[in-house]
Amino acid sequence: MTKLAIIDIGTNSIHMVLAEVEPDFSYTIVDRFKDMARLGDGVFKTGRLSDTAMARGLDVIRSLTTLARNKGYDRIEAIATSAVREAQNGGEFLEAVMRHTNLMVRVVTGKEEARLIYLGVRHSMHLANRPTMVVDIGGGSVELIVGNRQTMTLGQSLKLGAIRLKDLYLKQDPPTKAMLQDLQKAIGSQLKSALHRVKAKRLDRLVATSGMAGNLTEIIYLHRTRRPISQLNLATVTLKDIQGIEKQLAHATLKARLAIPGLDPKRADTLLPAAMVLRTLMEQTGRHELTISDKAIREGVIYDFIERHREGIGAERDIPNVRRRNVIFMARRCHSPEAHVQHIAALATRLFDQTKPLHGLHTREREWLEYAALLHDVGYMINVRQHHKHAYYLIKHSDLAGFTADEIETIATLARYHRGALPHASHATFKIFSPSQRRTLEALSALLRIADGLDRSHFSVVQDLDVKLGKLVTIRVYTSGDAELELWAAKNRAGLFEKAFKRSLQFEVIRTGAEPL
Repeated sequence: MTKLAIIDIGTNSIHMVLAEVEPDFSYTIVDRFKDMARLGDGVFKTGRLSDTAMARGLDVIRSLTTLARNKGYDRIEAIATSAVREAQNGGEFLEAVMRHTNLMVRVVTGKEEARLIYLGVRHSMHLANRPTMVVDIGGGSVELIVGNRQTMTLGQSLKLGAIRLKDLYLKQDPPTKAMLQDLQKAIGSQLKSALHRVKAKRLDRLVATSGMAGNLTEIIYLHRTRRPISQLNLATVTLKDIQGIEKQLAHATLKARLAIPGLDPKRADTLLPAAMVLRTLMEQTGRHELTISDKAIREGVIYDFIERHREGIGAERDIPNVRRRNVIFMARRCHSPEAHVQHIAALATRLFDQTKPLHGLHTREREWLEYAALLHDVGYMINVRQHHKHAYYLIKHSDLAGFTADEIETIATLARYHRGALPHASHATFKIFSPSQRRTLEALSALLRIADGLDRSHFSVVQDLDVKLGKLVTIRVYTSGDAELELWAAKNRAGLFEKAFKRSLQFEVIRTGAEPL
């Protein structure tokens, strides 16, 4: 296992991510740290990093480097972006960092920044074969990226970062109408020029990443639901949402902006230009919905590190779907019996396909069932007893990339009910779902319980199955040997199936050959 620390020295914030890279080239984020050092304050007006900003930034980097090394993270990859890249005294700052921390910082170009952001986003959500546009709004620059699940086809860095635009155009608080018009003209012209190579109608979706987009989303969700957002990754906001928050920010004094629920006080002066960039981009591309990614350049640096240490990622090549890949990685990290869980997933999805007239569910629910089957035994890592409950806890708190918070909750609940007590409205883990969601969970849990019973010995004695539907449902199982233990377990777990589908269930055995040696 390689312990890797990533330090991202941005115009607005300095971040550190601590990651553990496994021998199979998967990785786990162990911890994250952030300090909004505002290194780039004033740099786009003067062309220089101020002494105050450099001292502030150096203090943060020194603290993060010391923390990483004290935790055993001797491998540190550090990058710096537009503020350091464009400052006349950026080199002096990097020399000071080297002198005080012995840390070599890599200053990335705008195009390289775009590539790293694309890597981070591509591995955090499932991208289609059709192109996706990704926009990352930083303090100094905006990276505009187009790519699909296989490759980045366009990467541009635009001088539209929120601190830059605030410094150059918003010289009064609140800004005058003329200032907003000049700012809008600058944003519109740069985006129009950048988008001339993009066929907007062919885009699968528009994705935004960075703290600016994240904080705007937090404000929007808090206003919309009166509750904090549970997970930023894969959250969506509309053009109307962005227009609304932009209007609110544009006419508010600093004091009024600070009173907006969910607004990060350290972004009170930069969120308006960020909102204007997002709104203009959505208008120019004709998109009315924006998806948020909470992964970007730091995760991209991790994947870049992995790729530089081995040509291609074997696991990515073998398992191209990011959701499936992360489920399998989790199962392996938790030392689940791989042959068993793969076999359960195959039996469960076969049951799903052949009982579709009973449950009427679709591809999305089939995927949840399969992933729950692959993860149902992760709780063994904690304790054999109550392992189904431990599985729920591990999955719920796993931060599975590519899944929404609701999907993670659903998969965790399915794993919870693969054995033990039947789902009941009094259970804390079950009553949070709506009645229709509970019916779906009961149907899927019923199938998973039977599939798990049919491999009670973990020796794949039941090799395949067929289902005959009627008032009495018959599951015909094809076995390679004695399957009495499997039949006993499956029959004992048939109660939820009969309750969910209101049909009696029986099993029929067909022996296909001798037991495997």
